[in-house]
Amino acid sequence: MYAVPLTEDAELRPLEPWQAAEFLDHIDRARVIVDPWIPWASRSTDLDSARATLQSYADRQASDSGRIHGIWLAGTLVGGVMFPRFDATTGNCEIGVWAEPAGQGRGLIGAAVRHLIDYALVERGMHRVEWWAASGNTRSRAVAERMGMRLEGVLREYSLHNGVRQDYEIWSLLAHEWRRPAEDAGSPDPTG
Repeated sequence: MYAVPLTEDAELRPLEPWQAAEFLDHIDRARVIVDPWIPWASRSTDLDSARATLQSYADRQASDSGRIHGIWLAGTLVGGVMFPRFDATTGNCEIGVWAEPAGQGRGLIGAAVRHLIDYALVERGMHRVEWWAASGNTRSRAVAERMGMRLEGVLREYSLHNGVRQDYEIWSLLAHEWRRPAEDAGSPDPTG
């Protein structure tokens, strides 16, 4: 297994089905702030469903169509980043994120997202990274903006989640646009 250092006491690692118990504990801590935005949080409510969520990403990784990574702070899972969609044939992918309160405000999400963008655009030669976020998710929007993504449009009442129709914003970044923002070179970010 590999680990990518994000800060002195935080790292990014693959999140795999055998870690379902740790993942479930983390989602239980994060549920109040994650559940309104991420559908699999609503479905990951016991050990079997948490394992199924992680297995779905393991299957995507095996087919090179997605993957999921956790962010550990001082040895505790506090958030993560994922490729919900990864299509090397078309050169398009999507990045998503989540964090419990202990993982917020330390720059961990921003550092992890930069790693995934570099992986997609530089290492894998993807052409386009997308960011889909419910319009009410201001923290998610802030990450997209910090990464230099452009808002392409809003899908009105696109998603029904927990009985509520949500507008979804679509942000994107093209390979030739990717430059790490100077202010992101290691300084903690209060929003992510």
